[in-house]
Amino acid sequence: MNEQKKAVVLLSGGLDSATTMAIARAEGYELYALTFQYGQRHAIELEAARRLAAALGAKEHLIVSLDLSIIGGSALTGSLEVPKRDSLEEGEAEGIPVTYVPARNTIFLSYALAWAEVLEIAEIFIGVNAVDYSGYPDCRPEYIAAFETMANLATKACVEGKVRLKIRTPLILLSKADIIRKGMALGVDYGMTHTCYDPLPDGRACGQCDSCHLRLKGFREAGFEDPAFSGR
Repeated sequence: MNEQKKAVVLLSGGLDSATTMAIARAEGYELYALTFQYGQRHAIELEAARRLAAALGAKEHLIVSLDLSIIGGSALTGSLEVPKRDSLEEGEAEGIPVTYVPARNTIFLSYALAWAEVLEIAEIFIGVNAVDYSGYPDCRPEYIAAFETMANLATKACVEGKVRLKIRTPLILLSKADIIRKGMALGVDYGMTHTCYDPLPDGRACGQCDSCHLRLKGFREAGFEDPAFSGR
């Protein structure tokens, strides 16, 4: 009998990472979920990640604690305010937004690479998206290709020819609406997810940050009600 294939999946607790994990599950992978407590102001997403890892059948769920707030440079980890607006079009800022966390995906993928090497896993799934996203440079296809090249040069398992590491990005060219349609078809319970950058004191999504607007737009275009805002 062939051994079940395995994958490390970066799981933030948000909509995209939940969909990515569901895709990996549907493809028959044994799932090793990796979540980060990195000093983010929306740390409530950690509880969402725990729920999703259990619901999607993770073989193991590793939560890594590191503090990117000591570096700062982002509204998600420092004292800068998260931008709020009534719509995506209103007051849209040029350039990379202040919610970009310096080198975040590089740091996260490096941890995933280390864990994958220890587990002798050849594939890492990450839910980056280059269509309906906020302009982050580490969500682009060329960045993922560059990291994959580096990973295959940087690890003992790859240099010795035991594995050829692949970074899987099943959402990278999908719209948010298409991501939601795919997740719904795979049975993802989006009521378990948390996407908001600056949640209210009771944990509910603010409805005004870019992340909330992109999520609401996606659900509207996909033809579904967003459970994060039902009854509001």
